[in-house]
Amino acid sequence: MTQKNIGLALSGGGARGIAHLGVLQALTEAGIRPTVVAGTSAGSIVGALFSAGKAPNEVLNFLIKTNYLSIFRLARSFKGVLNMRKTDKIFKKILQEDDTFEKLKIPFYVAATCLETGTTDYFSEGELIRAIQASSCIPVLFSPMIINNKHYVDGGILNNLPTEVIRDKCDYLIGVHVNPLTNTHKVSNVTDLLVRTGYLAISANTKNSAKFCDWYIEPYPLHEYSIFDVGEAVEMFQVGYEYTKALLRSQRLASEEVSG
Repeated sequence: MTQKNIGLALSGGGARGIAHLGVLQALTEAGIRPTVVAGTSAGSIVGALFSAGKAPNEVLNFLIKTNYLSIFRLARSFKGVLNMRKTDKIFKKILQEDDTFEKLKIPFYVAATCLETGTTDYFSEGELIRAIQASSCIPVLFSPMIINNKHYVDGGILNNLPTEVIRDKCDYLIGVHVNPLTNTHKVSNVTDLLVRTGYLAISANTKNSAKFCDWYIEPYPLHEYSIFDVGEAVEMFQVGYEYTKALLRSQRLASEEVSG
C-alpha cells in the first residue's frame, strides 16, 4: 500500500505541551511518521524539535535538564512581564544547526497572533527560533515578540490547533489537543482568571480547527494538571503516551489506515 502523507497539528498548552512528546512516542512506535507538522505555542516548541529529527524521549530529557520548563513557573508568579528572548540560548543549544525552517527534516508551520492585524500569521521559512518565541508569548505574562515590525503573541488566542494551514498538504491529518476543558476550574487569583478565560477562548477556536482532523487526540487525564505544572513533566509525558497507546489499540484499523 502506498505510504500516505500524514499531517500533524500540535496545540498549545503550557507545561501540558510535554504530553505531545508522549503522543509522538506512541505514534512513532506504531510506525506513524508525519510528513508535515504545524504547531502553536507549546506545540510549536515540540513540533520544531520533532521536525528537526529529535526523538521524543531526547526532547523530554533536554527540557528537564536545561530547566526550560521553569519559564512557566516564573510566569505563574506574575511578578512582571517576562522576555521570551531570554530563551535564545536554550533553543540554540538543542537546535544547533537546525535554526531555520529550511534546515528542518520535516516541513513545519508555526502559528502566531499578530496584534496589528488581529489575525493568525503562519511562519514556515527563515528564522525558526523567533517564530517559536512569538507563538509562545502568553499575553500579559510575556512581552510580545517583534518580527518585521509587527508585534506577535501566543498563537493559541486565535488558533490553538493549526490544522487549516496543512490540511491541503496531507492525505491524513492528526490533531493533538492538550488543553481539555473542565467545568470544575476554581478562580482564586489574577493568574487563575487569565488561565480560565484563555481556556474558554482556546476551547472555542479548537472546536472549529478540530473539524479538519481525520484523527483527533485529546488526552483527557491532562485536566488534572495545570499549564504551570512543570514538576510533573514525566507524568504528563506518560499520560500522552498511555492515552495514545490505548487509542491505537481501540482503533487498530484507523492506525493501519494512517500508516498506509
